[in-house]
Amino acid sequence: MSSTDAQVGKVDNVGMVAIGRNEGERLKVCLRSLIAQSDRVIYVDSGSSDDSVSFAKSIGVEVVNLDTSIQFTAARARNEGIARLIELHPDTAMVQVVDGDCELQPGWIETARAFLEANPSAAIACGRTRERHPEHSIYNQLCDLEWDTPIGEAKSCGGIAMIRPNIFNEVGGYNPGLIAGEEPELCVRLRAKGYSIHRIDHEMVLHDAAMTRLSQYWKRAKRAGHAYAQGADLHGQPPERYGVKQVRSAILWGLVFPLVALIFAWWTFGLSVLVYLLLVGVQCWRISKGQRKRGRSAEHAWLIARFIMLAKHPQAIGVMLYWRRKLLKKQSVLIEYKEPSVQHTTSEGADVNA
Repeated sequence: MSSTDAQVGKVDNVGMVAIGRNEGERLKVCLRSLIAQSDRVIYVDSGSSDDSVSFAKSIGVEVVNLDTSIQFTAARARNEGIARLIELHPDTAMVQVVDGDCELQPGWIETARAFLEANPSAAIACGRTRERHPEHSIYNQLCDLEWDTPIGEAKSCGGIAMIRPNIFNEVGGYNPGLIAGEEPELCVRLRAKGYSIHRIDHEMVLHDAAMTRLSQYWKRAKRAGHAYAQGADLHGQPPERYGVKQVRSAILWGLVFPLVALIFAWWTFGLSVLVYLLLVGVQCWRISKGQRKRGRSAEHAWLIARFIMLAKHPQAIGVMLYWRRKLLKKQSVLIEYKEPSVQHTTSEGADVNA
């Protein structure tokens, strides 16, 4: 790409903050997509052992190296990145936050900025996230389906979104003590202040989950359970009752019901286990019915339903892990499911990560 081409579509009042650790080629794709659209790009690195930092510097990206003696969280990384961006560019009106495994899509920045400028009470705008290689595993496919959420005003956003920095700072930014779920927790506080979150019908990023094994899916669901429990602990009181429903569902379906079925299996000649499996089947049917009402195909609806129920077990473990750590006054530790990038990933998807 020539220097002239690189200037096409750049915006002068929107900054970018990318976070990552050992994302390798994924990060290179990410940062190239950011500098093609803005001259205000910050990369926050959390102790990478690959060439992430040197590459970012080589293409002119400002790098923030997190102090690794302090517990790393994505929330803390984003906070420090946004703070550095505003320090360098105080006139920044909007901030696009991106994970290092994502490629920003053309046209998104202009669309999101225009929407926020036209809606003063809107604090955050997010768009459609697509999985780069949904065909490579059922778990990647599930991520792609998960990203496909309804358009319009929403209760929360994911980790990739455009934010008004003044409103972000007004509510204190992300909670750095959360190891996951920091985005919806931020949205709870934003909505309490009267601001709104919106999902726009526009392509935002390509995401590279590189999730090919059940163990990765299990860890991701376990992390979600931990996030639900921590969120409910913070905001579970009325009227929000944030995370309470998810925690209750995880504990009932992932722990209580199967445990009761196993305890009584001997006395009921296995009937209790059969009843439990029938209940799971009914719940899958209910979930798939709701998914079909949203316009999903029958195949996708059943796929989502089965894995939602499967995820209840690791989510229950995550919930218990959070409360165990809290009761023992231990610091929460990251639950990571991704592996370092080791192969080249192009915008066309010629190669994939292991």
